Amino acid sequence: MTKIVFMGTPAFSAPILRMLVEEGHEVVSVVTQPDRPVGRKKILTPTPVKEQALALGLPVYQPEKLKDPEQAQKILDLQPDLIVTAAFGQILPTAVLEAPKLGAINVHASLLPEYRGGAPIHQAIIDGKQQTGVTIMYMVDRLDAGDIISQTTVPIEEADHTGSMFEKLSAAGMELLKETLPSIIDGTNARIPQDEERVSFARNISRDQERLDWNKSARDLYNQVRGLHPWPVAFTSLDRTNVKIWRAEIADSVKTAEPGEVLELTEDAIIVQTGEGALAIKELQPAGKKRMTAQDYLRGPKLQAGDRFE
Repeated sequence: MTKIVFMGTPAFSAPILRMLVEEGHEVVSVVTQPDRPVGRKKILTPTPVKEQALALGLPVYQPEKLKDPEQAQKILDLQPDLIVTAAFGQILPTAVLEAPKLGAINVHASLLPEYRGGAPIHQAIIDGKQQTGVTIMYMVDRLDAGDIISQTTVPIEEADHTGSMFEKLSAAGMELLKETLPSIIDGTNARIPQDEERVSFARNISRDQERLDWNKSARDLYNQVRGLHPWPVAFTSLDRTNVKIWRAEIADSVKTAEPGEVLELTEDAIIVQTGEGALAIKELQPAGKKRMTAQDYLRGPKLQAGDRFE
């Protein structure tokens, strides 16, 4: 039986691990990131993949840095036939990539060569794409640059956000890997080099990408808000205080004003002028307070038409 080492960290990866076990594959170890403090109380929390692995009775290894030869050696000692990764979150050293006789493969949440990097789902939505997908690919010592084995396309609906697409793409990746794995194991799979002229990148989201620029169009800002929902969440400023914008919609407004200016307050929204069109803020979170609907927010501070988000 093929000995598999699985590497993954977030909720995106957990169903993929579960599928491997349910399909009868021998997962000899699960490698995931170390437990991290979460929330205001900084409670040490295991990764979703660790929780799934323990529920399945699988051994778990949580190296701080696989670049450390001693930590990488623990994986080499397992002598895996195949390494399967899905949103692991660390770069694998060359020695680990080259060790398995069947190679190391990755379940990547984009249609490579588009959106190489750590935030392909966020970036696809921010860019207003109407579809994305999953790629099963061989791993090499360049970022997401290995040969493509298989791909599947997943539409991005108007109401989708990063959270909903994580779930859709996780399910699609699970099914695609289930279909593809037998050919990888018996050596009959496709191996398609990536077209370097079509490469684009989706680096991890920076703080600057989280800030709303009201000079952009309502469409672009709407895509930015949903592309950053439910993490890390877009933000703007009001009276020099940061305000997170959790949910917004493109507003149907004929009024015009300076970008960032509040056009009107409705029962359930704050309508804000943008560089082109208007955006309706539906859910927000002032600094130091809980997430709330615009309706609840408007019961408090005396926000008025003419006030301006910075």
